[in-house]
Amino acid sequence: MASHRKPRTSILASPSSARAAVGLTTAAVASATLLSQSAQAAPDEPPQSIEEVQKKVDDLYRQAESSTQEYNQAKERTDAQRSRTDRLVDDVAKRTERLNESRRKLGGLAAAQYREGGMAPTATLMLSEQPQDYFDQNHLMDRMTQRQQRAVSDFQEEQEEASEQRGRATRSLESLTDSQDRLRASKRTVQRKLAEARDLLSDLTAEEKARLAAIERRKQEEAQRKAEELAREQAEKQRREEAERGDSAGPSTGTGTGQDSDSGTASAKAAQALAFAKAQIGKPYVWGASGPNSFDCSGLTQAAWKSAGVSLPRTTWDQVKVGTRVATEDLKPGDLVFFYDDISHVGIYAGNGQMVHAPKPGANVRTEAITYMPIYGSVRPS
Repeated sequence: MASHRKPRTSILASPSSARAAVGLTTAAVASATLLSQSAQAAPDEPPQSIEEVQKKVDDLYRQAESSTQEYNQAKERTDAQRSRTDRLVDDVAKRTERLNESRRKLGGLAAAQYREGGMAPTATLMLSEQPQDYFDQNHLMDRMTQRQQRAVSDFQEEQEEASEQRGRATRSLESLTDSQDRLRASKRTVQRKLAEARDLLSDLTAEEKARLAAIERRKQEEAQRKAEELAREQAEKQRREEAERGDSAGPSTGTGTGQDSDSGTASAKAAQALAFAKAQIGKPYVWGASGPNSFDCSGLTQAAWKSAGVSLPRTTWDQVKVGTRVATEDLKPGDLVFFYDDISHVGIYAGNGQMVHAPKPGANVRTEAITYMPIYGSVRPS
């Protein structure tokens, strides 16, 4: 029997109830979302100290200098490979011209013999796809005249030499492409490191930049104190050595024996190299630059010694291998001083614990204490 009771109205059936439910649901979702976000949010990282920022910036600059040496090395190899490739390509063109000349001579002989009747050996050679197979038939060579044999031999030699030179040129071009790839990769690395350093510095407030400058001044003052101590030790050692030699008149003037003359020449070259470096003070550091308007560290030392007639390699990694290794206490003006375990920086010793160097991006060539950075070792170019 059917029921006549009125069906119960659902809570959600009425518009007002539906709106209320929707409101409750929305609020619940929002609350759950906020709780979820609060639970997942990591606590704020503590701000970096100025000392930490300075260390990161210094590390980035040093990494950039190391990458700059990679760039300089790749550029040097690329330039050398490009010159070698250009010479090979020019030589291939010349050999190809000589080969064509030999082919023309053979063609002339073949045409002359054809006019005289019959297919001459020279003409057979010109039509052959494998000239070497033809050359191996000695009985045909015996039938040629001396002039014909000379023309065939010239053609064979030019053909072989041209083929070999084309192969060398192809390999050289492939090597050049590899060098260019390494050059581009090094350049990107330098640019990335420098951009990171700039970003760190640009985020500092004016107050933080002032504090960073104060830290830098204290670091330079401490380096200067150590440099002065080193200079006193060097002077004391020199006095002891002079006393042991009985050389109260002072160091040699570079006259007299051949050895003294050589020493005087070396000293004159060192003085010239140092004078050149000092003349560049105030010019900007630019990575990959070797003058005349800007320098990186190894570009400056290379140019300085070049002015004295001594050729140095382009990178710090190669410059450290040239000349005589000297202890820090035995440094003389003109010597090269290298820094950091990765040998990524170099300066030219100026005496009294000081050097002239191209420091880093944003700075100019200047005089600074060699104790400002950890010393790797020193070399006296020769």
